Amino acid sequence: MLPQLTQFADFGFLLLRLMVGVVFITSGWHHLKDPEARSKSIGLSKNLTILVGAGEVLGALGVIFGVLTQLAAFGLVLIMLGAIYKKIFVWHTGFWGEKTYGWHYDLMFIVMNLVIVFTNGGRFTLMN
Repeated sequence: MLPQLTQFADFGFLLLRLMVGVVFITSGWHHLKDPEARSKSIGLSKNLTILVGAGEVLGALGVIFGVLTQLAAFGLVLIMLGAIYKKIFVWHTGFWGEKTYGWHYDLMFIVMNLVIVFTNGGRFTLMN
């Protein structure tokens, strides 16, 4: 319908990477800022909370800057699969959630990260 817009695809991938990165950097920072309190709220050990937080921050930086982009995005996919597993099988949260957020948000970030994996994040990366 608007083929002339495809010339901006790499800008779109950059915007996608920035959005994904901002969300995961802030989430990871919350894990690392007070891992003991955060571990209690999400039901993980303190050490696993630190590992997840570090994974989110490092993955986010990789995605934002385009360094090991596919590996970084795939790592974030794995983290989100863990979150979905916890929400479905441990917390018994529905897709939309009831009293809390469902796992639709997590699934959206899996798909966003898969787009980054499949495209290597577009042309505007520090390392391709």
